[in-house]
Amino acid sequence: MLKSDNFLKQRLVSLDVFRGATIAAMILVNNPGSWSHVYPPLLHSEWHGWTFTDLIFPFFLFIVGVAIVYALRRQLEKGVNIASIYKKIVRRTLILFLLGLFLNGFPYYDLSIIRIPGVLQRIAVCYFFSSVIFLHFKTKGQIGWVFVLLLGYWALMEWVPVPGVGAGSYARGANLSNYIDSQLLGNHVWKSSFPWDPEGLLSTIPAIATTLIGVLTGTFLKSKPDAKDKTIYMLITGNVLFLSGSIWHHWMPINKQIWTSSYVVLMSGLALIVLGTLYYLIDVRRIQRFTKPFVVYGANAITVFVLSGIVGRLLYLIKFSTASGKSITLKTVIYKNLFASWLSPFNASLAYALCFIALSYWAMWILYKKKIFIKV
Repeated sequence: MLKSDNFLKQRLVSLDVFRGATIAAMILVNNPGSWSHVYPPLLHSEWHGWTFTDLIFPFFLFIVGVAIVYALRRQLEKGVNIASIYKKIVRRTLILFLLGLFLNGFPYYDLSIIRIPGVLQRIAVCYFFSSVIFLHFKTKGQIGWVFVLLLGYWALMEWVPVPGVGAGSYARGANLSNYIDSQLLGNHVWKSSFPWDPEGLLSTIPAIATTLIGVLTGTFLKSKPDAKDKTIYMLITGNVLFLSGSIWHHWMPINKQIWTSSYVVLMSGLALIVLGTLYYLIDVRRIQRFTKPFVVYGANAITVFVLSGIVGRLLYLIKFSTASGKSITLKTVIYKNLFASWLSPFNASLAYALCFIALSYWAMWILYKKKIFIKV
């Protein structure tokens, strides 16, 4: 844990705003009042294609990549030896992965069926490999790794046959990525997608490329070109990647649940456009009046994600008995009495999620005000 004014001074404000907005969006889509009444943009695409919700996870991995450059380069400039840097990388990787397992099992930990993959686990793996590549390869080498990971994943999905299915399939549950999960993870996958996992093994390969594109962006932001020129280059590159991903979709469908290479390219393009716009407004033009709530979220991003997961689970686990003898969850009591009693179903569900965000913000504001920043 870090308690310091220097922590704030070292931040790229636009990156913190981007991170905070992304985490807030993640909490929004993860905590509706009722899963039966959610506006379509706040749900993942059923399979191929994308919605607003499908932006969130790749955006966060992209942000992790940008932050890797700022964190590790600072340590290198201070003369910290490579062994010490590796210890910090491994430590952070393990903490993130274990936090993910903690959330997956909370509060019951049946090791025979606990889900091994997950959001934090994927972040941990992508962070580790992207950090290693950043330390040992210059920009051209990092670009080479992006191509190897994306084209390699595409080649595997296209040419490696799946028993009973064949090669080149991108159908739900009938593709190489899903098949490997079912064979290697067994019962340790998300129960809603059994026998495969949306944060599965093979699809983590292109997810690393998402993080590496963030690394390349961070390196560019730390370079010497004029700040306005950086904005222009980011916006141009973002549009090129978005167009390229859209074109690639015709051969390899854009799909978040198996993290296709076309999905990586398209989402990285959108991430560059968003960060480029925020960078210009916040760090170049110094328009920062609207930034505080997002900075508060971004300064303790992993903390608020973990806490929201714990609270969200507890709201389901705490139950009350009704007059009829049935049990009802605390979440249902809150939702029905405070929201569904006077709003339409979809608006009630959205209002509940927005209040969840507001309460999460209040908790993070207390930490921010006390200058407490929990570093994982």
